[in-house]
Amino acid sequence: MKLNEYARAVHENAVAHGWYDNPIEFQAVAALIHSEISEALAEYREGNPLIYGCCGIPGAVCEFEETCDKPENERTCKPEGLAVELCDAIMRILDYLAYMGVDVEAVLEAKHAYNLGRPYRHGGKKA
Repeated sequence: MKLNEYARAVHENAVAHGWYDNPIEFQAVAALIHSEISEALAEYREGNPLIYGCCGIPGAVCEFEETCDKPENERTCKPEGLAVELCDAIMRILDYLAYMGVDVEAVLEAKHAYNLGRPYRHGGKKA
């Protein structure tokens, strides 16, 4: 699935789950994205694995993996961890970009092409 298709699928799921029943404003979207980043920081500070609590995901640490008696396609363990929270932020961003009708792939390609030509540590920032 291409990124634009994925963004549309994420947005369709958000619509289906009621997140667009009322008008949405960018300030609320920005706060939700920020909350996901804050949750990622909390996972990092707590020293949790990148991915945990999710049965059947390769590379994930799952405390229920050995005892889960559900078939793989019926497991409902909720994925948690730093990587998961960062993905939540990405999905919120993709959702909003799809809502606005943005060609995510084109914008990413244009911005990356621009960044390739920037000088080393551009802007004089130290970190």
